Amino acid sequence: MKKHYLIPLILAAAACSPAPPAPYGTLPEPWQVTWQQMETNMFCHFGPNTFSGKEWGDGTETEDLFNPTALDCRQWAATAKAAGFKGIIITAKHHDGFCLWPNPASKHTVAQSAWRDGKGDVLAELSKACREEGLKFGVYISPWDRNDPSYGSDEYNKVYVKTLESVLGHYGPIFEEWFDGANGEGPAGKKQVYDWPLFHRTVRNAMPEAVMFSDVGPGCRWIGNERGVAGETCWSTLNIEGFEPGAGAPPKDTLSRGNVNGKAWVPAEADVSIRPGWFWRESENNRVKSVDQLMDIYYTSVGRNALLLLNVPPDDRGRIPAADSARLVEWRARLDRVFATDLAQGGRIRASARRGRQFQATNLLNEQYDSYWAVPDGDCTPSFEIRLPESRVFNRVLLQEYIPLGQRVSSFTIEASTDGAPWREIASGTTIGYKRILLTEKTRADAIRVRITGALACPVLNRFGLYLD
Repeated sequence: MKKHYLIPLILAAAACSPAPPAPYGTLPEPWQVTWQQMETNMFCHFGPNTFSGKEWGDGTETEDLFNPTALDCRQWAATAKAAGFKGIIITAKHHDGFCLWPNPASKHTVAQSAWRDGKGDVLAELSKACREEGLKFGVYISPWDRNDPSYGSDEYNKVYVKTLESVLGHYGPIFEEWFDGANGEGPAGKKQVYDWPLFHRTVRNAMPEAVMFSDVGPGCRWIGNERGVAGETCWSTLNIEGFEPGAGAPPKDTLSRGNVNGKAWVPAEADVSIRPGWFWRESENNRVKSVDQLMDIYYTSVGRNALLLLNVPPDDRGRIPAADSARLVEWRARLDRVFATDLAQGGRIRASARRGRQFQATNLLNEQYDSYWAVPDGDCTPSFEIRLPESRVFNRVLLQEYIPLGQRVSSFTIEASTDGAPWREIASGTTIGYKRILLTEKTRADAIRVRITGALACPVLNRFGLYLD
């Protein structure tokens, strides 16, 4: 009988529980949140340029030029897995038009080459290797084609759609489709008027949750440079109306920063190569980026609300070179070492305001993505502070917003104190987004305070951490 008396109390408590914050502004699709949670992916530029030493082939290269002597996509996937990447994107068709799969819409493919007697298929081997290693598989299929005779006409749009269709749905799930190189022919070259709505529909119909990359998305956007550096202010929202990929793209500083209150959710992707060039060259074997350089890139990409797409080009054997592979493993070991110990753990946290028990500030210290700290509606400048069990040394501060409810924070300040001394500012920033990592001087403190000094709506944060690099 006593259980029946509990029912009204439970119902009353539920009725008194505050509702979650209402979503604010433009929101990501669930598959965009999943994409950003990948954080780092591997790019593989591979094709005729691997054998010619060019960055941009002109489309006249013989098909037999492509001839990897020991292709091993399992080695690519194993390398990616060891480096902590969550997916691989391959240049299935670069600007020269050569296709790494037997594309029935083209006569410039592996099927016309002597490699494996014309029966080879790089996409089949790599997609299988990715599945075996638990990695996601993506493709770069350039709309620009310096080989196809129909390029520069309306007919080419139909050819390109057939090219997309010959990949999408035939190699398992595609997590990202890269559109690149809209037209690099120059003023005297062929002018192709791309049917972007048709291309987007083709991808969406075949792969509903694929993220489409270009200067203006619609799934994710170029960061505006090839150095792996996102803007210190980086909104995931962008105004894309009136723009298109290539020459019609927004200015590079806009791509880097995004637009506050942008009408579309188009998060940033920072692409950069581990070598000076995008394709492998023997002359660059001693010019692989150092671990320190890769760490800097991580902080200016993932640490600034962007996804990092690091290019690691296979060599003319069809393997990731040993120097590149070793550097990736060293880099991953460094990342794991830095972020293995969250120095904020064990601290007591309190906030200037609370929305209710479900949304309390202690949620900032757990790793459950869907739990978060929130404050009452209208409070756009809350703060929280954490008291550590003892004085600790750190130089990295991590903050995350719960982006399924929108990106909100526009400015914040981080302060530190030791033994009750006055608060001193150690870092400040503008946007947070999915993830923000602030680099500070090496700081010893037993108390940290984060003050949100500007937000578009009540902040919703789901992670705070302190680390030492």
